[in-house]
Amino acid sequence: MIETLKRILRDQRGHVLGEARPPITAATLRTDTWWALPLTVVVVLLSFIVYSTWAALQNAHYVAAPYLSPFYSPCISKSCVHSTFGYGLPDFTFPVIGIVSPAFLILWGPGLFRLTCYYYRKAYYRSFWLAPAACAVRDTKAGYTGETRFPLLLQNYHRYAWYVAVIFIVLLTWDAVLAFRFPVAGGGHRFGIGVGTLVMWINVIFLAGYTFSCHSCRHVCGGHVDMFSKTPARYGLWHFFTKLNERHPMFAWLSLFSVGLTDLYIRLVSMGVIRDLRIVF
Repeated sequence: MIETLKRILRDQRGHVLGEARPPITAATLRTDTWWALPLTVVVVLLSFIVYSTWAALQNAHYVAAPYLSPFYSPCISKSCVHSTFGYGLPDFTFPVIGIVSPAFLILWGPGLFRLTCYYYRKAYYRSFWLAPAACAVRDTKAGYTGETRFPLLLQNYHRYAWYVAVIFIVLLTWDAVLAFRFPVAGGGHRFGIGVGTLVMWINVIFLAGYTFSCHSCRHVCGGHVDMFSKTPARYGLWHFFTKLNERHPMFAWLSLFSVGLTDLYIRLVSMGVIRDLRIVF
């Protein structure tokens, strides 16, 4: 009778359920390509970091009127080819380096928002730190302290970075509106639409989707409300952004590609490598 029960209770590897098993010395017993996703994340994120840093250091070819690269918006330095507010802050200069690119005056805002993003934390914790690399894969770091110590303690300020990100959405939307205002020979402007206009609007839509699908936005709209029955309007907002929040990972990647490709498109147009097709009325 006992032997019959043991045969019934054996798992797929032949061990009797409930009995002590030998310790697993391997990092994982998984035989599928579990490493493909973390490796892809490393390649994509590193590629974006390298390109965005290179683009910011160039301090050139970020304007192809009426288009302004999102990496340089708002352009608030005196050395800006296209000053967003008509005046600029004093240029930052360092020995040997010289004038610091105006892109570095504003990239910290969106960068901080992505760095502390809940979804991106999971992505780069697993991919760069292998903590853990995947489900059923051993964590490479012994012990777990969470985000209770410096510097990871600063991740808890993500909700404040969200407010900064909203400001940039407003500014980038204004840039996209100005992308309909084409300069003409002899001075003045005329209404028109070009491929760059569409590229900039697609970028704004993806960035807005990423920003407003954020968990922090969901919390601000109603996540802290105790009784939704007393605040139906807040519940409606919370419900809408909760649905949007389900697409947060998708918008995180789409917006990462769109902001980089938008800068690349404007850069190539500015350099004369490609021609911007446009219709001016």
